[in-house]
Amino acid sequence: MKIGELSRRTGVSVRMLRYYEAEGLLAPQRTGSGYRDYGPAEEQTVRRIKMLGAAGMTLETIQQLLPCVRNNDPEFTPCNNLRKILADQVSLIDERIETLSQSRTILAGFLSSVT
Repeated sequence: MKIGELSRRTGVSVRMLRYYEAEGLLAPQRTGSGYRDYGPAEEQTVRRIKMLGAAGMTLETIQQLLPCVRNNDPEFTPCNNLRKILADQVSLIDERIETLSQSRTILAGFLSSVT
């Protein structure tokens, strides 16, 4: 599929897909006329990038993690360096959850004081 179709299927802009390619996260085939030709594997990679980004991971972290999860098997044995990265990401997510929980409590308190 061409880049426009991949963009439509994944909800990621063409510009961002080109950026992913420039950063080495995507490596599409090229047609004889030089157009990018994406397949199901690239579509799955883009979906994983989106999922990891939505979890709060930076592109740098995703670049380190993605090679370990490129196949369809979600299980892998991370090396010690990757374990530290994952532990750091879990800590960041825990901090975000705590902050959101505190914000929710404050906002809910405003609602109960209004009624």
